[in-house]
Amino acid sequence: MNERLKKQLAFALEIDKEKNIFRQTHLSNHGRNENDAEHAWHMAIMAYLLKEYANEPVDIGKVMLMCLMHDVVEIDAGDTYAYDAEALKSQKEREDAAKERIFGMLPTEQKEELIALFDEFEAYETAESKFAHAMDNMQPLILNHSNNGGDWKEHGVSAKQVYGRQSQTAKGSLILFEATDELLKENIEKGNLK
Repeated sequence: MNERLKKQLAFALEIDKEKNIFRQTHLSNHGRNENDAEHAWHMAIMAYLLKEYANEPVDIGKVMLMCLMHDVVEIDAGDTYAYDAEALKSQKEREDAAKERIFGMLPTEQKEELIALFDEFEAYETAESKFAHAMDNMQPLILNHSNNGGDWKEHGVSAKQVYGRQSQTAKGSLILFEATDELLKENIEKGNLK
């Protein structure tokens, strides 16, 4: 086996660890906590299904790859809950170290390609990154909605906090933000969000 293939297979095995990183969000219908790999898969499928609602034309393959790769760094960095102000302070530093180690397992040009993709997602400037972020916001929202706001209630998350995060969805899709707004209003009315 050549060295290139050895590196690629080692990376493929390494990212299997993403299945062991559990998030605060529960699966629909009050299931167990979802893992990062499930979150990424769900986002990628949603991106494909909802691409017609992007504010701008997007390269959907690139968006789907962003969705699939954006949390690989959490193998080392751990999941940072969106509403944990203290953990958010060190998130970038932890994720930067993780991206160097994990993507560094690959042949150089693939390492550079995936780091550039990760950085593009994080920079939130391109149409693709904005739409991928809309998926990253909407995916846990629909799960929370299906669970009567259970994760929000468990963590004492307020409507103001959720709107703060979800308002970013509008940068990728105004239509999906309107749908988000409807779901949030419904959860406020039900008392699922304080």
